[in-house]
Amino acid sequence: MGYVSTAMARHKRQVLGIVPSAFTVNNLVGETCGKEIIVATMHERLLKMMELSDAFIALPGGFGTLEELFQMIS
Repeated sequence: MGYVSTAMARHKRQVLGIVPSAFTVNNLVGETCGKEIIVATMHERLLKMMELSDAFIALPGGFGTLEELFQMIS
């Protein structure tokens, strides 16, 4: 996700990160290159993503990526 968001920002596109507060400890999310919204939980993150998004894509990831994708589909 970092490469995609950096490339989008470099081409003057809007970048928005919605991050659970637990991931901000020890800088787990890395460098921010756009607007960032901090939420309390992963569930709140999914709700905010659904509220603010028009479409979703899933890049290769793990079980968390699959969980988010299936929640968006349902």
